[in-house]
Amino acid sequence: MYAVFEDGSRQYRVSEGDVVQVDYRDLEIGANLEFQRVLLFQGTEGLQIGQPMLEGARVLGKVVDHPSTKLYIQHFRRRKNYRRLRGHRQPYTAVQVRSILLKGMEPPPEPAPQTEKAAAAAAPSQPPSNTAEEGKSS
Repeated sequence: MYAVFEDGSRQYRVSEGDVVQVDYRDLEIGANLEFQRVLLFQGTEGLQIGQPMLEGARVLGKVVDHPSTKLYIQHFRRRKNYRRLRGHRQPYTAVQVRSILLKGMEPPPEPAPQTEKAAAAAAPSQPPSNTAEEGKSS
């Protein structure tokens, strides 16, 4: 199952669980994001193509990170004593797709965040090791 949605002037093909890089948005990490301009949906019941968009379809995502990479642009002309080095850092937002919904569908409930106590109770406990007693063997 996948969908094609439009954000800004770009189109993205995504499935549930994919991480996609969209234009920068000033949102906190963990914030929910919704894309309503869905152009195409491929599912078990077949292919649905919007004209130009699918009515009521949406892609739900969650902000994962705000990474950026620096690009270096170098200009060089031989024998002319001409060298230029410029850098550019384009900010963007990494979004993980949570679900793709069609008209009339409700989003699945978000899993509750685990607390430290619940995570410790779920993890198998190891008996404490006595390294001092192991070293005293005679």
